Amino acid sequence: MNEPIRAKLYAAELPTKEQEARFLAFLRKKYGENVSLDFEKTDAFPGGFRLEVGAEVYDWSVNGRFRQLRDILTEVPKKNGDVIPLLSDAVQAWAPKAVSEELGTVISVGDGVATVSGLGRVSYGEIVEFSSGVRGMVQDLKRDSVGCILFGDDELVSEGGAVRRTMKTAGVPVGKNFLGRAVNALGAAIDGKGEIGADGYRPIEVSAPRIIDRQPVNRPLETGLIAIDSMFPIGRGQRELIIGDRQTGKTAIALDTILNQRGKDVICIYVAIGQKASSVAQLMEVLRSRGALDYCIIVSASAGESASMQYIAPYAGCAMGEYFMEMGKDVLIVYDDLSKHAVAYRTLSLLLGRSPGREAYPGDVFYLHSRLLERAAHLSDERGGGSMTALPIVETQSGDVSAYIPTNIISITDGQIFLESSLFFAGQRPAVNVGLSVSRVGGDAQTKAMKSASGAIRLDLAQFREMEVFTQFSSDLDETTQRQLRYGQGLMRLLRQQQYHPMQLHEQVILLVAALHHVMQDVPLEKIAHFRSELLSYFEVHAQELCRSIEQTGKMSAEDREAICSLAEEFLEAWQREGESA
Repeated sequence: MNEPIRAKLYAAELPTKEQEARFLAFLRKKYGENVSLDFEKTDAFPGGFRLEVGAEVYDWSVNGRFRQLRDILTEVPKKNGDVIPLLSDAVQAWAPKAVSEELGTVISVGDGVATVSGLGRVSYGEIVEFSSGVRGMVQDLKRDSVGCILFGDDELVSEGGAVRRTMKTAGVPVGKNFLGRAVNALGAAIDGKGEIGADGYRPIEVSAPRIIDRQPVNRPLETGLIAIDSMFPIGRGQRELIIGDRQTGKTAIALDTILNQRGKDVICIYVAIGQKASSVAQLMEVLRSRGALDYCIIVSASAGESASMQYIAPYAGCAMGEYFMEMGKDVLIVYDDLSKHAVAYRTLSLLLGRSPGREAYPGDVFYLHSRLLERAAHLSDERGGGSMTALPIVETQSGDVSAYIPTNIISITDGQIFLESSLFFAGQRPAVNVGLSVSRVGGDAQTKAMKSASGAIRLDLAQFREMEVFTQFSSDLDETTQRQLRYGQGLMRLLRQQQYHPMQLHEQVILLVAALHHVMQDVPLEKIAHFRSELLSYFEVHAQELCRSIEQTGKMSAEDREAICSLAEEFLEAWQREGESA
């Protein structure tokens, strides 16, 4: 036989016989016949009563009904900044309802985490609200309690305080008005430009698009970096990892890629996780000064914010990107960086009492990043054909790509761009390691012109690196070997690129065709940068039609290749004559 259920009624006056009978009828209809009702006289609930049945509460006091109205009004959308008519309509249509709330009690709180008892039906990822107004998200379910991460000051949450379910999962406001703005992980503006009017509200955690809702990655997303676009092309909808030690130019690659999307109808989202606030402000100023901020959204959870905010930041940025992707637009999202995201998750897990796994990281940290990165996709035409390209960044220690977090994310992504410290300090920037970097999409994400122009550059560079190792201790080299070394050194110099100066497609194609045709073979290494810029200027003057054709069509015919080689040799002769006369 089931144990009797005891309900308790709090009110300022005793209920009449008729009222008591109605209460009992309501309780027995919902909870069964084995229900008893106790009464306690109190002035704590003016204008009504409060009925408690275990963890469920029916609050028919003035405060309870006011809270219902408040919840309705917070969901009223803003349109063109005029919210008054919508608020008026909502108030006119509102009628209080006798709905139950499930309330819990705070057992302990500290370090941005609260342990709560009494929420027997709460679900993982659900938002709960504390009596102070601070909100939290359920992240740990135990038999007698739940663990919540807090999205506010934990000093406002006290032991013994009430916690109520909201029946909602964590979400973030989205919309076109977020373009050009910087927000925190909850979608609130942090750039001092005022509140942002949202077009909607999206959950931060959703399932990745199904296979049937995707199509192959076959359109290029040019980075503007010749070293990457020629050898490790990135396609729209791809997930390409940028990995390397601290201070090797990982963020610089992502930033140049964002700058290169100007005028290409690509929405860019930069998610800063655990970065210094000054670094984020500096990056935002770079985007503004170079005319790129208008198509960008900055989502920042700086190092000074709680681990909870750093944990949800990439999911919030992803939700904002999905809003545009489902509208049929192309989106580029940068997660900088997921190493710090994993550390924030580890911190929360240990505070919640979860057992750490390999290398002191929780065992589900792989799922943490896979369910984030799998949401990058190229949607099918039936779903609008939009795409979201993800560039996660991971920091290694002393180049160790075999560590736990790097190997996790390498296995999730479609390739990686590995930046090597020794190359960086030798002046090779971007410091891309040709041997360890790869794009699993490959030529499918290249234009025909780039695929034709890049030719065997990767093979040539690999042969050069191998020959360089074997000949570094040799003093007597034959002429053929010396020419091969000069050719390889010239290619490496060609791939050096100044930050904030991404190249257009036709510029990359011209340089690659000329270099692989050995036009730069005898140009001194220290003059290659100067030769390169003058060569491009020469083509802009003498082959405008050819440049425009490559840029617009993405194709290069055999005649175009011959014309490039011929013009490059013509320029080389004039350049050498000019050098001799000087």
